[in-house]
Amino acid sequence: MPRALKRFFLYLSVTGIVIWTIAPYLWLIISSLSLKIDLLTVPLRWIPPRLTLENYYSLFFMRGSESVNAQLFFKSLGNSAIISLTTMFICLILGVFAAYAIARLHFKGSNMMVLVMMATQLVPPIVLVVPLYVIMRKMDLLDKHIGLILVDISIVLPLVIWLMRGYFASIPSELEDAARIDGCTHLGALFRVILPLAGPGLVSVMIFAFIAAWNEYLYAFIFTNVDAKTLPVLIGEFSTKLGLEYLRIAAAGVLASLPPVLLALIFQRFIIRGLTSGAIK
Repeated sequence: MPRALKRFFLYLSVTGIVIWTIAPYLWLIISSLSLKIDLLTVPLRWIPPRLTLENYYSLFFMRGSESVNAQLFFKSLGNSAIISLTTMFICLILGVFAAYAIARLHFKGSNMMVLVMMATQLVPPIVLVVPLYVIMRKMDLLDKHIGLILVDISIVLPLVIWLMRGYFASIPSELEDAARIDGCTHLGALFRVILPLAGPGLVSVMIFAFIAAWNEYLYAFIFTNVDAKTLPVLIGEFSTKLGLEYLRIAAAGVLASLPPVLLALIFQRFIIRGLTSGAIK
């Protein structure tokens, strides 16, 4: 097969994957800016003839009993931010130390520990709902930030350790040995040598941990009621006597997706910069 033809099929495949990935999000944005009658027209119009911000306006301003409570929306947004950021920082701190110990301090049973830790990720989340609910009820953690944070940590931390372990293992141990010869301890080598070189990995893991905690729905839906209700749970409850408010759900979905999307776009520059500086060093 000619090289040009291979490149054509490669670009065609990549274009198809991009369209398949972005199309649902584009339709979410289009729906949030459309009127309901325009979405029900046949044939379907990707570009609505009339654009409106009414769906966003209804999220923040009360208009009768069918409108969404703006205070509840902002409260759920704050809950999601608190839970996601706290989970991200705790998993990053604990994950770095655990991954470094597994990657560098070879001890008996370390490989088995990693396998057991990752095997827990194979358990379907729905299986753990009942025992977790009983434990959290006895510990008075239902509908509280700390309860959902602990549950999210149990989900995100093993994956953070797995990713950081692989990244630490890719850094040459000779750099660390040189620091040890100069008098550094294991922790000193970690903070002065390993972490500066692992900047891109830290940023990637940080973004992953935040998005995983931000998008978590099942446990947040079951373990929260009002005080700790997160934004994904609130969006799923947008309904009226006439049924679901699909347009408001679309508008709220766009707003809920902005923090992780913006976080990835902002830190993308730092990831590229970290890779470049690491290569120069």
